Amino acid sequence: MAMLSDDDLIPDAKLWNNGRGVDPESWIWMTGNYDLAVGYSFVFWPEFVVIDDYVLRQGSTEANLREWEKTGHSRKGIEAVINHIHIADIHSDMPTSEAQLRHLGRVLKAIYQLKLSVDFPDRAFEVHFNDEPGLGDIDYELTFFQVSAAGDEGLRSILSRLFGSWIKPRP
Repeated sequence: MAMLSDDDLIPDAKLWNNGRGVDPESWIWMTGNYDLAVGYSFVFWPEFVVIDDYVLRQGSTEANLREWEKTGHSRKGIEAVINHIHIADIHSDMPTSEAQLRHLGRVLKAIYQLKLSVDFPDRAFEVHFNDEPGLGDIDYELTFFQVSAAGDEGLRSILSRLFGSWIKPRP
């Protein structure tokens, strides 16, 4: 994907300053609010819970986990499903662009990789974001799950069935 400008990612910012635009920090200063800033902090620096050695996003419940366990999927597959986020669902029914969804997905992937390694230095994780052009808005998803040092190729087939073709087999 070609490098995008701030104007591509925040079209509203270029409308400010009599059409000359403003930088992202100035735009946030003029249009943002602290309720949103605090709310975004929960998305952009997530908290996790551990339930029976599953590492799950904050807000996950034991009851939901038990329902997923009944499906017969592997622990990794269950973590992947419970932990997935549709990037388009960060805001309800708001117009967005593919560039915005892919940018947010890439940023969240990096954040989740870092945060999981900080919170769980003794565990290994895979964080996936399907960063492919031309997907439907709802198909841009982020998820994570624990992996063993040896990896688990069987998980790729489970993820492929659950999340579609964005999981590619390793060469």
